[in-house]
Amino acid sequence: MRLAISQARKVNVISGSQIRAARALLGLTQNDLVERSGVSFATIQRMETIGTGRSSVANLDAVQKALEKAGVQFIPENGGGAGVRMTKPGGDDA
Repeated sequence: MRLAISQARKVNVISGSQIRAARALLGLTQNDLVERSGVSFATIQRMETIGTGRSSVANLDAVQKALEKAGVQFIPENGGGAGVRMTKPGGDDA
């Protein structure tokens, strides 16, 4: 089971900077993200301030899904740097 968690983290890791940027693009406050994700305010603050490295896979997944549902797409590190962008209305931006 340890390997599966490790692999899941590699695929789904988003950074605190990406979370902050996604909220800014969407005009959401940390409290808005708490309501949408079900993750505590303190955890959202910690993710954005010191990073997501110590966050649980479940909390990272909940935050990422909430922000993606609201309309952003997370761009993985690909040589040009990780990022966030708005999704195309009515379509998949993959």
